[in-house]
Amino acid sequence: MQADKPLLAAESLTLERGGRELFRELSFEVHPGHLFQVEGANGAGKTSLMRILAGLSRYGFTGRVVRSAPMLYLGHQSGVKALLTPRENLAWHVSGSGIYSDQQIESALEQVGLSGYEDVPSHALSAGQHRRVNLARLYLSNCALWLLDEPFTAIDKAGVAQLEALFVRHVERGGAVLMTSHQSLQVEYEVRFLSLLEGVVL
Repeated sequence: MQADKPLLAAESLTLERGGRELFRELSFEVHPGHLFQVEGANGAGKTSLMRILAGLSRYGFTGRVVRSAPMLYLGHQSGVKALLTPRENLAWHVSGSGIYSDQQIESALEQVGLSGYEDVPSHALSAGQHRRVNLARLYLSNCALWLLDEPFTAIDKAGVAQLEALFVRHVERGGAVLMTSHQSLQVEYEVRFLSLLEGVVL
């Protein structure tokens, strides 16, 4: 992959919902090594933007999105299937992106504090544990581009610090992270801010 080629490029994105313009003429590029945080108040369109960038919303906006690398998208909801165990959920989620052994899946679940819960039906887990099952996908991902919508939801302080360290390792290896969060990243790495209010990259 060419070093100067963006992993993701957004060109003149404009979104209107319910007669209200959420953002207008939003253009930016995400390159290898970029750690982006999307800023905006509740209702500013952060989740809508993430779904557009992930290709999950195809209508209601104008502009263009180009991705040139494999992408992992984690939405605001956990996406965990209640009848499956954490092990089964991970195997199902990553089935199209590679072949992972039980040991690799167990290691990913251990990284997010779910060792011993691998084979517990997910309906018996808490909301925070559901979230951690979903976040375990990050430890299995071979995608260069991560799009993460509120990844710190229902995660304690230690878990947040662990995720921040994972993001830094990912971008230092040539990946990129674009995420939304209500809290500022506490990392020793350059964080780029995408302000929906201003429509600019800071």
